[in-house]
Amino acid sequence: MRTLTKSQNIVAWIAAVIAAAILAMTSFSKLTGASDSSQLFQTLGVEPWGRYLVGLGELTTVLLILRPATAVKGAALGFVLMLGAIGTHLLKIGVDYEGDGGTLFGMAVAVFVAAGLVLKLRA
Repeated sequence: MRTLTKSQNIVAWIAAVIAAAILAMTSFSKLTGASDSSQLFQTLGVEPWGRYLVGLGELTTVLLILRPATAVKGAALGFVLMLGAIGTHLLKIGVDYEGDGGTLFGMAVAVFVAAGLVLKLRA
């Protein structure tokens, strides 16, 4: 773990909290079997195992990214998960999934950028 300036540390924390907040919400939806999550993973043909796997990955990211000693691992995991989510949107389900106005896609991009910032600053 490298030494950060005060402003870099603040930015890294803000990015980590943004990523964690979004992922906590989406992992809860996946792990509790919310109907919208189930429908999405049915569309992808990987319900329920894909939903559980992604939900656990997101929850693991939340736990890792909020601890400075493991933040780089968490950010890397979140970055890869969101790369998959963004790819899924662009290649399979569309940016505007089920008329959500791009909300899910936007959240994936936000986590992707936030995790990337944490990686850049903390790695």
